[in-house]
Amino acid sequence: MRQTFTISLMVLALSLPAAAGDLQRVLAEMDAASRRISSVTARITKASYTAVIDDTTIEHGIMWLARSGQRRNRVRMRVEFTDPDQRSVAFAGNQAEIYYPKIQTVQVYDLGKHKALVEAFLLLGFGSSGKELAKDYQIRLAGAGAVEGVPAWKLELTPKSKKTREKIVKVELWLAKKGAYPVRQKFYAPSGDTTTITYTEVRLNPKLKDSDLKLNLPPNVKREYPQR
Repeated sequence: MRQTFTISLMVLALSLPAAAGDLQRVLAEMDAASRRISSVTARITKASYTAVIDDTTIEHGIMWLARSGQRRNRVRMRVEFTDPDQRSVAFAGNQAEIYYPKIQTVQVYDLGKHKALVEAFLLLGFGSSGKELAKDYQIRLAGAGAVEGVPAWKLELTPKSKKTREKIVKVELWLAKKGAYPVRQKFYAPSGDTTTITYTEVRLNPKLKDSDLKLNLPPNVKREYPQR
């Protein structure tokens, strides 16, 4: 009986609204983290839910990310998806590349006017300051919990930009209480589709080589430009 009462109190505590002061503290910790974090490696699990067919696809991989520039807002990133289907993804400057090793083909995309939006989502939590977040989103501190055993704050973000809301209507961002880095991001599309990315074995500020951030392509790789 006493154990049941204790569990009920814990559930009630997690359901209580977070104080405004807590939100300001989390945003201040993000400000400090944005000045510290220049590179990241992590294992990722990506869950893609498609509402129209009620289906979820799970992928696993490894991520390397580096920030540079005066405001550290230039992003280079590589992700190696290991299963169920191998592929590599890299972002740098105005270009995104996706390499499919089974067919020895790399698809090249010009981010063009979408570059700033792509970089904003790549940096969401990994280098975004609290001030930048508040400029682009309505923010609500939705509580706290644990993600893969890591104590974390849960933020709910609603994009202020109508153009952004055409792509993403809401983001759930779980930030580690110690370090203020993402342990989970969940993106909600207007269609009802969601993408959830969970980060584990996170290493902050590792020394990364140029080769860590570029695709390892064979000399005879076929190049495709789907936008042309």
